[in-house]
Amino acid sequence: MFETDNEIPPDPVIEAYKKDIDRTLLRENLKLTPEQRLDNLMRLQEFAEELQKHLRKPHADTVQ
Repeated sequence: MFETDNEIPPDPVIEAYKKDIDRTLLRENLKLTPEQRLDNLMRLQEFAEELQKHLRKPHADTVQ
């Protein structure tokens, strides 16, 4: 039914990017349930918001 002789050759752009990707992190993330992944994403968003809040505060050690 499917022809296996006509495989698509690897895309050089994709191959160039693949060398910089840590696949172990992808595999570990895919072991999580969708709910766990969403929880992780929400915690990351909360952290980013907290970081932005602190970066916007005027620092006591800066001269105005």
